[in-house]
Amino acid sequence: MNVTLLHYAAPPVVGGVESVIGHHARLMADDGRRVAILAGRGSQTDPRIPFIHLPEADSRHPAVLAVKAELDLGQVTPRFDDLVHVLNAALGRLLAGCDVLIAHNVCSLNKNLALTAALKIFCEQPGAPRLVLWHHDLAWTTPRYRDELYGGYPWDLLRTAWPGAVQVTISEARRQELAGLFGISPDRIQVVPNGVEVETFLKLEPASLSFLGSLDLLAASPLLLLPVRITPRKNIELAIHTLAVLRSQFPAAKLVVTGPLGSHNPANTAYFQQLTGLRSRLELEDAVVFLAERSSEYLPDAMIADFYRLADALFLPSREEGFGIPLLEAGLAGLPVFCADIPPLRELGGDFATYFSPDANPYFIAALIRDRLTHDRSFGLRQIVKKEYSWPHLYATCIRPLLDT
Repeated sequence: MNVTLLHYAAPPVVGGVESVIGHHARLMADDGRRVAILAGRGSQTDPRIPFIHLPEADSRHPAVLAVKAELDLGQVTPRFDDLVHVLNAALGRLLAGCDVLIAHNVCSLNKNLALTAALKIFCEQPGAPRLVLWHHDLAWTTPRYRDELYGGYPWDLLRTAWPGAVQVTISEARRQELAGLFGISPDRIQVVPNGVEVETFLKLEPASLSFLGSLDLLAASPLLLLPVRITPRKNIELAIHTLAVLRSQFPAAKLVVTGPLGSHNPANTAYFQQLTGLRSRLELEDAVVFLAERSSEYLPDAMIADFYRLADALFLPSREEGFGIPLLEAGLAGLPVFCADIPPLRELGGDFATYFSPDANPYFIAALIRDRLTHDRSFGLRQIVKKEYSWPHLYATCIRPLLDT
């Protein structure tokens, strides 16, 4: 299957729609699709994704601007017809062999109505590719464009449901607007939200990315961070018991212990065996992650910082601490802190941490975590974003089915 994405401009041009096109194209390429980008401005940014340059598709092309100046006055002149002819011929030449054409905003805005008209003519010809019209913005429902719109051709192309085209909007609000504009049922319009590239946004190190994928940490909800060496005074067994209880209410909860075994006491090896045995008995093999099982070295500071960005809360049940640097790091990362009520941690956390006894019942601690996170709106939004708005999720659930229909 050959897929082409069409827009006025493409990466590396900076813009919301351009960014979305770039993400879509990379996801399709990752999925083994043959994908190209056709635009008036931009260049090739991925060796797998050809950039097809059509200068007159650019909303800033001199010929396009000249025609738009006339259209904005309600004038459809021979200059418009000539540009439509040029664009239609170019589309026929450049889209030979295309199976699916996805046009972003070309049939939504009046930035290049000659391209809109040429696309309509091209897609009515025998053998034309399947057409998906992706609507980010709608000229006819946006007040700032109303003085540039007139009844009749070609402006009506932007408020007509083209026969055979798949209609896509980026939000439910846009779907309702488009349904009203077209006079059709909202059920005939699909919603595919924009997403975020979580790993890039969080600026994760390459080594962190390897952990992220192999351990499926983005699926954790919540992800509790315990950034300590494995030694008995850290009271890690309490964290494991607490997680077991917490998972009755948060089935996707996970705990990550980042540190290696304490290097000064041979008994730490036996302690680690006790912890992994406890993990097995509680059936938490996939939920309690010891990075010591993957590396015997201390993680670099940059990777530790990554785990603070990935985590939803700091969990520190230590029986003994001389200071408590993780509290300071959690403060900078904006993480909720759940920690043992011992003097050094109380001194650092003050009124801003949630405390429990190092000998507290795991059910009590799990209830503290549940109550805090359940009422934390930032946590709730973070989970929705990770679960529903990551690009891989959106591709698997929304975009791939569009291609395979």
